[in-house]
Formats: sequence, C-alpha cells, structure tokens
Amino acid sequence: MKLVYFTHSLRSCWNHGNAHFLRGVLREFALRGDEVVAMEPQEPWSLRNLLQDHGPAGVAAFHDAYPELVSRAYADQAACEEAVADADLVVVHEWNEPALVAFLGRLRRQGGRFTLLFHDTHHRAVSDPEAIRAFDLDGYDGVLAFGEALSEVYRRWGWGGRVWTWHEAADIRHFHPPVQEGPRSGLVWIGNWGDGERSEEIEALLLRPARDAGLALDLHGVRYPDEARAKLDEYGAHFRGWLPNAAAPGVFARHLATVHVPRRFYVTMLPGIPTIRVFEALACGIPLVSAPWQDSENLFRHGEDFLTARNGSEMTGQLRALRHDPELRNAVAAHGLATIRARHGCAHRMRELLAILAELRPQRLMENAA
Repeated sequence: MKLVYFTHSLRSCWNHGNAHFLRGVLREFALRGDEVVAMEPQEPWSLRNLLQDHGPAGVAAFHDAYPELVSRAYADQAACEEAVADADLVVVHEWNEPALVAFLGRLRRQGGRFTLLFHDTHHRAVSDPEAIRAFDLDGYDGVLAFGEALSEVYRRWGWGGRVWTWHEAADIRHFHPPVQEGPRSGLVWIGNWGDGERSEEIEALLLRPARDAGLALDLHGVRYPDEARAKLDEYGAHFRGWLPNAAAPGVFARHLATVHVPRRFYVTMLPGIPTIRVFEALACGIPLVSAPWQDSENLFRHGEDFLTARNGSEMTGQLRALRHDPELRNAVAAHGLATIRARHGCAHRMRELLAILAELRPQRLMENAA
C-alpha cells in the first residue's frame, strides 16, 4: 500500500503537536512494509521558526529518531498530483491551505483511485468553526477526528457515518521508560503557553502548586510572551526553552513527575480529548497529575493511570504525595504505562486506520465498477 499524508510539517515540531503523532503512526506503516510519503510545503511556519531559533541542528533530533520517514517539500499542485497518482490512501491534515484541500478533493472526484480522508486534530471546529467550514471537502471519502466530541461536530455538519474517531497515541518505540533508571528530581512541564487559552490555569494548577509542594519546576516550550516569563520568575520556575519532541523521553526520565493542564476548549467544548503529551508522558513511565477534564470515552483509569486534582489545593496535595511516596510514584507510573501499551500506541492507531480503510473499500469497489 502507498500512503501519502499532507501535513503542515513532518520535520518540525515547533509549536506543531500533530508532528508527534504523525511521526509515530507513519513509522508503523513504514515498518509494516508500506510506501509512506509525507508531503509538506516548502516553508511551513513551524519549520521556519525552528530554523530561525535553532538553525539546521533544530531538525537533527527528528532525522536521528525517525530515519525510516520520508518528507517531500512541494512547490506547486503539480507535485502534489504526481505524489497521489499511484496512492492507495491519502490523508490531509487540517493545517493545510484551503486551496490544497480543495485541489485534492477535485482529483478524487475526477477519478482519483485513492481513498481520501480529512484529519482534524484541533479545536477550531468549535473555537473558529468558519475556518474549518471554509474547507471544500467535496470529494473526500471521510473525516478522521481526534475525539468523539469532535466527531459529533462533523456529524452535525452532515458527515453522518463518514466520520471516524481516531485518537492520537504515543509512539512507544521512542517514548518508553529509561532502560536504566537514574536519579530523578523535581517537576517538569512540556508545553506552550497557549495563546491565553490556559494562562490562569497554568498559574493556579502548575506554578503555584509546584512552589507550595516544594518541587523545583522546569518548563519547556515556545511562544512564552514577556508577561509569561515574568510569571515564571515570580514563582521561581525555570524556563528551558524549546525542546525537540524526540528528546522528551530523556527529560521525563530525569524528573519525579509531570502535570497535564488542558487548554480551555478541551475542558468546556470538546470533552474527552487529552493532548498528545498525556499519552507520551505515560508511555515514558513518569507519574502524571492532571487538572480537570472529562474522560467521556474512558480512555484511562483516573486515579490509577494518573492522579487528578480539581483545584490548586488538591494539585499541591497530589504533588506533595508524589514527592514523598516512592511507592505511589511507582504504582501510578506502572498503571499509566500498562494502559498506553495495551490501548494507546501508534501501532493500535495504525490498525484502526486499516480497519477504516477496509470499511470504505466495498464502496470504492462499487465506484470502480460503475
């Protein structure tokens, strides 16, 4: 099978969370023996910012960790048409330009023999619905949505049985506990400030509890404005800057625990969708404490796979407990790791996508016979 995935960027994970899951799931297809190609614009903003901040060394971690993956930069639609001409499956991420999304739909309508799917991994369908509804998805065989609440949005828009919930997952070939345990200390948080979507929550559920629990706090991420950096200084937190996602397992391995602070839209309007960091942290065997979110799809065992805290006081208590109780840390880490390995690895998602493709094939056979 030939799989072509149109992404904003495969090479850069600078403020581009889709690259995390995409790398892992595409590698699973490649290791299965499929021909896998990622198509990306020549100068995507994520890669441009990465190179501006870190130079060519910024993409070295990706190339070292994922030698199996091929990324092609396209300059025009002709290159895109050539790439999909002999493809079996084409997946188009929602961070692509509307003109490209529409062009690929036209190719499919005009006789393209590939199955064409739209992949949505963001909250814009509820936070900025017109931006998503502006996409011309005529010709697409279906939609992949990264949570059931998002799938429901597409069903209301008329997609019915042609939308599938396809959660993100951890690349457990890369994200796993250290082969040999070393010393651990302090708390780590890997994430971006969030464009005002969780500024208050970061202070109330991360910065203040870490300080009150007596845990040194390291933060990694990008797009921290001056006022955010000042807030970190106020609480004595250490800002470490951008971290290549491929380097995250090593950072998790040096810390006692981590925290999940969901963006507001995933609490209020798209319940049931954790970020990729939850999957990756649990896969690395680090205890996690989560701020409130509704696991409406029962992805995890709350209180076992990770600890929960409804407010800052409870977060402080949970962090203190983890700091002083190694047995608790070990139990939480083991439960979380077991759930990821049983249900939430990229190989699981590869098999789910193959099942979706098999479901669509009878319809495709009828089309080809017509």
